[in-house]
Amino acid sequence: MALIIVLSVMNGFQKEVRDKMLSVLSHAEVLSIGAPIPDWQKTAAELKKQQPEIIGAAPFLRGQGLLTSGTNVRGVQLNGIDPETESQVSDVAKNMKIGRLSDLKPGEFKIILGTDLARMLGVIPGEKVNVMVPQGQFTPAGTMPRMRQFTVAGVFNSGHYEFDSAMSFINLTDAEKLMRTQTPGGIRLKLSNMQDAPRVAAELNNQMPPGLLATDWSRQNRTWFAAVQVEKRMMGIILFLIVLVGAFGLVSSLVMTVNSKRSDIAILRTQGATRGSIMRIFMVQGAFIGTAGVLIGVGVGLLIACNVGSIVGAIEQLFGVQFLPKEIYFISAMPSDPRASDVIPIAVFSFLLALAATVYPSWRAANIQPAEALRYE
Repeated sequence: MALIIVLSVMNGFQKEVRDKMLSVLSHAEVLSIGAPIPDWQKTAAELKKQQPEIIGAAPFLRGQGLLTSGTNVRGVQLNGIDPETESQVSDVAKNMKIGRLSDLKPGEFKIILGTDLARMLGVIPGEKVNVMVPQGQFTPAGTMPRMRQFTVAGVFNSGHYEFDSAMSFINLTDAEKLMRTQTPGGIRLKLSNMQDAPRVAAELNNQMPPGLLATDWSRQNRTWFAAVQVEKRMMGIILFLIVLVGAFGLVSSLVMTVNSKRSDIAILRTQGATRGSIMRIFMVQGAFIGTAGVLIGVGVGLLIACNVGSIVGAIEQLFGVQFLPKEIYFISAMPSDPRASDVIPIAVFSFLLALAATVYPSWRAANIQPAEALRYE
């Protein structure tokens, strides 16, 4: 039960954060690291011919900047996008809480902010923010950072705190003017199956000309996913010790049963019962206890795992606490994702361990000498 609940929660946590990441990020990206992309449509068409798994493509230009509003200053990631094609590679348009992605018209210098970023800056749609980028411009007073005033056109909410607090979107044409470039910085790609992204990116790197680099969502967040995987593995090992404790408990229970039934075992032996039959009796008893325990553990574990969100929510509301601050864990609700690939091995290994725990007590019962056991009866 403990293993199923904990691993289901960790699976849900990983899946929830991954899905929220991919609602803003793309499955794969082709980056310009030297060679410009003057005609991204032609490049995207060639990529689709090379990899039929690609079902969507959109240009982008990414950079860092500072947003200021009054006395509030926040560092952000500026994403120049094409509103017409962005919906092919991400769910930003679906995550809009105020405004629409199509409001980012070229030449109007409008910007869309994450919900937490808008709150930190203290702005609402229709108000102005100053955008400062590190690409400097030369003035009589020296090199000065480039600055432009943008109008807040909308607010999006991906549910991922890191994105909602430090990400913004502007029109690709406005981004090129702001960053003094004439071509996109890369192409965002969407695949029919996001799990194929590492393979597709590797194959594209072997096929594309120098100056272009393909990367995928797993490499962009490699550290986070690797840390979660290691944590899940270690938690599984640690919690499996609980199953071992249960197995030792079964050994103790059967040993005590053997000690209390010594005279009965001796009588059976005098009536012709073999050692093998005595062993089978106690192994069947241990197998029955193990089967009942596994079935109860799996049933209760799945029941709790499928309703852990409601249970944790009720506890948080009852005691006024929050187990998952979104500033730390990216999400604020307890997710759960029970998987057969976890539940079945847990049940099988638990049953085999319970069965193995019956061997020693059964062997002790089979080796009881009738004469010694009945000496004082």
